[in-house]
Amino acid sequence: QVHLVESGGGLVQPGGSLRLSCAASGSIFGITVMGWYRQAPGKQRELVATITSGGSTMYADSVKGRFTISRDNAKNTVYLQMNSLKPEDTGVYYCNADLRPMGMSRGYDYWGQGTQVTVSS
Repeated sequence: QVHLVESGGGLVQPGGSLRLSCAASGSIFGITVMGWYRQAPGKQRELVATITSGGSTMYADSVKGRFTISRDNAKNTVYLQMNSLKPEDTGVYYCNADLRPMGMSRGYDYWGQGTQVTVSS
């Protein structure tokens, strides 16, 4: 069994910062891409940022310059540092990983349970 567990969400004032973490656990052969998505109330889930095992990153235009994605391959963990937060950043943030379990011939898409981020004064 493989699990992704997020942590670090919460309530923050506009202009504040939060750091999200997501750890993958279980029998893991390897993880290629890890990323963060978010879903605001009444909206579709959208990509926030991704990072490859080699460290290449990609960001949504709306978060460029404010958010930083990073990962620790040894710990199978991905982070999202969120600075200069805005009310429109509010939503449930989901961790995603293209992960190959032990004994499997290819990777599969895994999702965390989500963590709430609320930006409000």
